[in-house]
Amino acid sequence: MKTPSRHLYLRVWLAAVLALALVMVLAGVAWHLQQRDRDRSAGPVISRMLIVRNTEGDVLAVAPQLPRRGLGYEFQVLMPNGQEFYLQVPRTTPGGPPPPRALPPWWARSPYGFLWTLLLVGMVVALALYPVIRRLTLQLERLQNGVQRWGEGDLDVRFPVQGQDEVADLSRRFNEAADRIQNLMTSQKSLLANASHELRSPLARIRMAMELMESPKLDDAVRQRTRSEVLRNMAELDQLIDEILLASRLDAKEADMGTIEPVELVGLCAEECARVGANLDVPEGQSSFEVQGVSKLLRRLVRNLLENAKRYGATATHSQEPDIELSLRTENGRTVMRVSDRGPGVPAELRDRIFEPFYRLPGASERVGGVGLGLSLVKSIAERHGGSIRCEDREGGGARFVVTL
Repeated sequence: MKTPSRHLYLRVWLAAVLALALVMVLAGVAWHLQQRDRDRSAGPVISRMLIVRNTEGDVLAVAPQLPRRGLGYEFQVLMPNGQEFYLQVPRTTPGGPPPPRALPPWWARSPYGFLWTLLLVGMVVALALYPVIRRLTLQLERLQNGVQRWGEGDLDVRFPVQGQDEVADLSRRFNEAADRIQNLMTSQKSLLANASHELRSPLARIRMAMELMESPKLDDAVRQRTRSEVLRNMAELDQLIDEILLASRLDAKEADMGTIEPVELVGLCAEECARVGANLDVPEGQSSFEVQGVSKLLRRLVRNLLENAKRYGATATHSQEPDIELSLRTENGRTVMRVSDRGPGVPAELRDRIFEPFYRLPGASERVGGVGLGLSLVKSIAERHGGSIRCEDREGGGARFVVTL
C-alpha cells in the first residue's frame, strides 16, 4: 500500500519563504528606524511659527508651519491688507548648504517606496526558490518510492546516481546495499535448491538398497555389499549435511566459528598429508609455521584441498597414489600454502567459478565424488582468516591451489 505523499517540497519552500519574509520585516524595521534617526539629526528646526514684524516692531502677521514632508519647511503668511504669501525655508546641514538630492526612481516615489521594493524583491526570490527546492525534493521522492518498492519485494530496484551531493551519495550507498542483499538472497536460494537436489541422490540409493535387501532371494555376499553401500551413502549424506551447515554458517559473517588461537600448520598439514599419501614440503631448517585462526576451520581447509587433489589426480592418472604435494612458505610476512596435483587442470576461464557453491567442472559428475562444496568452503574459510585463494597451472601438468593466510 502506497503511503500518501507529505509534500516535503512544499514544506521546505514555505519554510524558505517564511525565513525570507522575516528577513524582509527586519530590514523594513531597520530602514524605518534609520529614517527616523536621520530626520532627527538633519538639523535644528528653525521655527514652528513665523512672525512678521515691521520696522517699528509691530506684529503684522503670524504664520503657522504647514504640514509638509520634504526638504524643508513651508509657512503661509496672510498680511493685513489681504495679501497671501508662502515662505519656504530649506533645512540646512551643519557647516554648509543642504546636499543635493537625486530624484528617486518611479517605483520608489511613493511614501513607502523602499518597503514596496523590498516586497517585490522578496516575491521574485520566493518564485525563484520554488523550482530549485522542487528539483531537490523530487530526488528524495524518487528515493522514497524506490525504497518502498524494494521493501515490497522488488529487489531489482536501483537508483541513478546524479551529481555529488548527499542525495547522490545516499543513492549510491543504497545501490551497494541492495546489490549485497540481492546477492545474498540469490546465494541462499541457490544453496537451498542445490542442497535439495544433492540430498536426493544418496537418499534414493539408500532406498533402493533397502528395498533390495528385503528380497528373500538375495544371497549373503550381495546382502553384505548392499549393506556396505548403504553405510557409504549414509556417510556421504552426513558429510553433505555437515558441509551445507558449515557453508551456511560461513555466509553469516556474524556467526561465531570458534576460538581464534595460534595454530601450528606444520603438524596439522603433516597429519592431513598422511591421510591421503601427499608429500609435505617445508623450507629446510624451518619447522614451524604459526598463524592466528580457528584450528578446526584450518584443518577443514587443508583436508578439502588434499581430498580435491586426490580425487581429480587419481581420476587423471588412473592410480590410487596420485602425485600430490603440499608446500608451506613465508612470503612478504604472510604464510603461503600451495597444494599441487597431476590432474587434468582447470581451464583459465573457469578458475573463478570452481569456488562457487555446487559448481562442478564440465564432465565431472558423482562418479568422482564430491558435490561441489569443498572448494567453496576453502574460499570462505580463507576469507574468514583474512586470506585468499587462487588456482593456477602446475609445471608439467595439473593444477595448483595457492592459499595466502
